Amino acid sequence: MPQAQVNTFGPVDYVVFAGTLVVSASIGIYQAFTGGRQKTTDEFLMANRKMGAIPAAMSLLASFMSAITLLGTPKEMYVYGTQYLWIAFGYVLVMPVAAHIFLPIFFRLRVTSAYEYLEMRFNKAVRVAGSLTFSLQMILYMAIVLYAPSLALEQVTGLNRWIAVASVGVVCVFYTSIGGIKAVMWTDTFQVCMMFAGLLAVLIQGSIGVGGFENAWRINIEGERINFLDFNPDPRERHTVWTCVFGGFFTWLAVYGVNQAQVQRALTVVDLRRAQIAMWINVPGLIAILIISAMSGILIYAHYFDCDPMTNKDISNLDQLLPLFVMDKLAFVPGLPGLFTACLFSGALSTLSSGLNSLATVCTRDLFQEFCCKHMSDSRATLTSKIMSLVFGCIVIGLTFVASQLGGVLQAALALFGMIGGPLLGVFTLGVLFPWANWKGAITGLVTSLLLTFWIGIGAQIYKPAVWKAPVSILGCNAVNETVSNMTTAVMINVTPMTTAAPYDPPLNGLYNLSYLWYSGFGVLVVVVVGMVVSAITGFTDTTMLDYRLICPIFDVMFCCFPKSFRQALRCGVHHDTTKFHYCCVCKDVDKEDISAEAITAAELGETKDDGFDNEAMKTKELEANQTNGIKNDNALDLKKETQI
Repeated sequence: MPQAQVNTFGPVDYVVFAGTLVVSASIGIYQAFTGGRQKTTDEFLMANRKMGAIPAAMSLLASFMSAITLLGTPKEMYVYGTQYLWIAFGYVLVMPVAAHIFLPIFFRLRVTSAYEYLEMRFNKAVRVAGSLTFSLQMILYMAIVLYAPSLALEQVTGLNRWIAVASVGVVCVFYTSIGGIKAVMWTDTFQVCMMFAGLLAVLIQGSIGVGGFENAWRINIEGERINFLDFNPDPRERHTVWTCVFGGFFTWLAVYGVNQAQVQRALTVVDLRRAQIAMWINVPGLIAILIISAMSGILIYAHYFDCDPMTNKDISNLDQLLPLFVMDKLAFVPGLPGLFTACLFSGALSTLSSGLNSLATVCTRDLFQEFCCKHMSDSRATLTSKIMSLVFGCIVIGLTFVASQLGGVLQAALALFGMIGGPLLGVFTLGVLFPWANWKGAITGLVTSLLLTFWIGIGAQIYKPAVWKAPVSILGCNAVNETVSNMTTAVMINVTPMTTAAPYDPPLNGLYNLSYLWYSGFGVLVVVVVGMVVSAITGFTDTTMLDYRLICPIFDVMFCCFPKSFRQALRCGVHHDTTKFHYCCVCKDVDKEDISAEAITAAELGETKDDGFDNEAMKTKELEANQTNGIKNDNALDLKKETQI
């Protein structure tokens, strides 16, 4: 397949690709010199909380649907088959929990960093632990995101991948540092459009080339790629229905529920209802990208069913399958390779910019303003945020080499979500749904969960389990080496590194074989169990003294049409003020004292006027009311500190 090795990136392709980078940078420049010119932290980090539902939805969608998904999903279909598509049902399960349990709490508290909640609910130590854990997760994840499209650019242009890493990283750091979150969200909107355009172009032209998608489907059935009905409950199976649906649920809930990058975007929206709409819009968007990417993988196998590019050494990494397909089969269409490359880098840029902005937010709010400069002026805080965007960008570029050693980008990214995102989701779940938990239980559970998930994840990298892979063939290749011209790979292969001795089977091999999609659920379970046990030993929190705004009355959400007396009995002693926040989204007339939605909105806005930090009189009044009700100082909001911020 010599044409796969030829650089056919023509002038039109370069124009399309360069145009994408120029438009992205231009949006950053525009946002830097319009409006308030990004001179305040509220504008730079939160867009003055005035964004609409549509740009927020597009930014939420783009933030974690990166080049990893665009490259990794086709590879998943080609190598393992279609079982992974069940994760779409996990997406559907995520949104009601993220939008109606976690998001309302963040919205009511008017936080900038999601980890401010952890200090309000527990203490400062838990907040710092959460912030540092998130920072580690995002730095490693963004390194994978930046590395993934560099593989594609190297394949289609011959440009060295490390030059691609540096150039794309610089563009992203530039517009993120000067344009703030407005630039990030509007470039995300543009980049989502580019992602869909590139994917659809590849899908349509690829279907034509193989004689229609129906023919491609038939070839995949014959090649054992169409496999939807694995209901094995064993969590050690890499992908089953249960693993993809419920393991995927926990994996993506850690993203949409408590990840700072997503929470921050949702909190830029003008009100809670529109923020929830923005999150729900993500469901069809996520599923559409998943299906289109999967169909691309099916088409790739239909084209290469008798000449596996990896075995034939046309590519060095299976994540290069889609770029190879574009250049080998579709490069005759002027501009299509450029559009495809722009599509991949749009996915990478959107994730990188979102990550850098959220890291700058967490670092400024949770670390600098808490420990180094408690009385930092707003202009200085804004400058600090811009500098931190630049610093984190350089760190991510430097760590990209580590990402190149992790194997398949999709599995590496989702495993990282589970290993770090799972424990973080667990500590938020402990705070939101378990009012008895105390700070000692929270921090012990978080640390224990991180240690265990990293142990399992790193062990799985060292002692790689045997995994099923669909058969491939090179019978149709014009192979130079005749000794392998008729070779077909075995269906079951052991990917443990080859040694002269028999493979070592560690005593905990069953634990290391746990599917990467279960890492997040396992992390949540460990935090909740350890957190509640430690809380019981050290003394449960008195639930009658908790600030109701920090707890979600889960049974009010689940049984919102049940009588008030029934729901009150299930609130675990927490006194929820339903006149200020209404959990009954279906039957608003259940409680006689419940007020209209308009009045509720007005009450919320009044309670949190001016971002919840500038109205000192209101905060003082609220503190007096909390003290009157007997709320403990260590669980109430630190209102004086918020006023200073």
